[in-house]
Amino acid sequence: MASSSSLVQKQKLVFLVLIISLLFSYGNANWYGTGMTNLGNPDSIDPNGNVINPLKKCGFDKMYLLGGSLSDTGNLISETVGSTLPFGKQPYSHGRSSNGLLITDNFAYEAGINPIPDPYKDLNFYFNKGVNFAVAGSTALPTEVLATKYMISSPVTNSSLNIQLDWMSDYFSSATCLTDNGCTDRYNKAIFFVGEIGGSDYQYAILQGKLTMDQLTDMVPDVVAAIINATKGVLNLGARRVVIPGIFPLGCLPIYKTLFQSNVSTNYDENQCLNQLNDLAKNHNEQLQQGINSLMQENPNAVLVYGDYYQAYKHLHRIATLNDFDTEKACCGIGGDYNFNVTTMCGHGGVNNFMGRNRYISWDGINLTRIGNKIMANWLIRKTVPKLQCQS
Repeated sequence: MASSSSLVQKQKLVFLVLIISLLFSYGNANWYGTGMTNLGNPDSIDPNGNVINPLKKCGFDKMYLLGGSLSDTGNLISETVGSTLPFGKQPYSHGRSSNGLLITDNFAYEAGINPIPDPYKDLNFYFNKGVNFAVAGSTALPTEVLATKYMISSPVTNSSLNIQLDWMSDYFSSATCLTDNGCTDRYNKAIFFVGEIGGSDYQYAILQGKLTMDQLTDMVPDVVAAIINATKGVLNLGARRVVIPGIFPLGCLPIYKTLFQSNVSTNYDENQCLNQLNDLAKNHNEQLQQGINSLMQENPNAVLVYGDYYQAYKHLHRIATLNDFDTEKACCGIGGDYNFNVTTMCGHGGVNNFMGRNRYISWDGINLTRIGNKIMANWLIRKTVPKLQCQS
């Protein structure tokens, strides 16, 4: 992979940019509708012509989420600067690292969980449909482990996965049980997400000079173990149906295609994604699936489902190509072949954004646009519902 010298020199500036960009890239557009035809809608049609929503048959009434920017709906803003900055003011985009609904938002919407669960840090909301504990920029590994074992700092937030699990535990401990059976069955109709998380661990390692594949690969077992341990914690709190997503094919994201841009054709696959970083993501996802399989054996009464974000992203890329979307560039960005500059990211003055936003899949070079999230969610719902073992 490329030399780290130029990246290391910009390290402090990059960290500041990451914080600002995460805060300012929360979208400014309506959340739904693209004028496009079928983009993989999860609904199906029965023999009588009736529309069947496969997720609604599960009867979920609540959703609880741990994770990072692919799930956060406002916790980072609340814990960092409040809600006084002039961004994300239109419905459903406030607090999100996108210009509209996220993948997990779409899950909630399709499941009939309405309103979509509110962020834990926003004390003005009532949590009658679940709670979102996810924080954009958070890591799977505790920040102290990143610092002591890998000499990596978490520049955006200290609210790593273990902290989010503590919030969930505190919230559940304070919740009142109103059922005849007390607290034992209060989460039987809830769906839980543990992730997506882990991508920021690798991102910070890369930006701070951990650039060899060996160094990145060495992190994978620890990152995966943190996710599995959090899943155990969620099960101990009473969860019965849990989705544990993997990570994107990292080599397809504009941030990494910019950082490691090369004229060597063998560095790229048929979709012009970086092979080595995609191999890292595959390694992470394979170890995660192994951990989930072990948990399933230990918890036969729970339903644990791997959320295949890697293959869902590949599906998104195919659909986007067929519909003549831009699969290479960030919608909200500036400069270079990928409309991305690590020192001038989405949210900075003069950055190009919002033009033709329905024709892009990448929002800011790291996260997806609302249409990208929608296409991925539709694929994931179709693949996930049969594994959730819901009653017809």
